[in-house]
Parts: sequence; structure tokens; C-alpha cells
Amino acid sequence: MSDYKEMYLTMVRASEKAIDLLVEAQQKCEEMYLSSKDEEEAEEEAGE
Repeated sequence: MSDYKEMYLTMVRASEKAIDLLVEAQQKCEEMYLSSKDEEEAEEEAGE
């Protein structure tokens, strides 16, 4: 007989890892965006 509980837990663990990876990537992109905006603002202030 198939071990459905273990199959379910395997799927849930993999899903959690995938979600964590996507959240981490999103946070990194947000940080990159914010730091690029800071650099643009600094360049604009220096040019004035």
C-alpha cells in the first residue's frame, strides 16, 4: 500500500522550499531596486 502521508509530506516540504526561494528572490530584487533608486537620487543631488 502506498504511504500517502509520506508522499503528502514530501510534496509540502518541496512546496515550502519553493515558496521560500521565491520570497528570497523577491526580497533581493526589492533591495536591488531600492538601492538603485538611492544611487539615482544621490547622482541627481550631486548634479544640482
